[in-house]
Amino acid sequence: MKKIIIIAGLFLLAFTAFSQKEETNGTIYIKHPYIDVVMKANQAYLDKDNAANKVIYSDTATWWVTGMKKSIPIADAMKTWTNDFKYFDDIKSEQVGYPDYLHYVDKDYKIVQSWWLWSGKSKKTGQILKVREVMFDEFNNDGKIVRETIFGDFSKVMKDEM
Repeated sequence: MKKIIIIAGLFLLAFTAFSQKEETNGTIYIKHPYIDVVMKANQAYLDKDNAANKVIYSDTATWWVTGMKKSIPIADAMKTWTNDFKYFDDIKSEQVGYPDYLHYVDKDYKIVQSWWLWSGKSKKTGQILKVREVMFDEFNNDGKIVRETIFGDFSKVMKDEM
């Protein structure tokens, strides 16, 4: 009888431990219009089309990439993007994997995370540089990017520009 009570108690304890209530804080999408916006922004960068990007980003958007001390206004970021083409030829930004749109219930955050392989041929050395990067684009309720944050090791790219 003791064995039955012990086994039943252990079963009840295990059942209680594994029946915790699940809680979510949003939804992850593999297809969403905001993902399309990020793809258009990437293409506009490659096409050196700042006019197209001015429609995609909010006027007050900010941009930050690894190595920067603080975010900068999107207008300054676009000038930086244009400079990439002064120092590199054959710039490519190849999608790696697939992007996700994350819609968080808490604070209604709308973020697309995407993974890229940036490459360019240095005009200075002729070397092809490649940088793996992850990008987070935050959206407002109007569907415009308000904050773009990029993580990657751009040290060789910066070194080559100097």
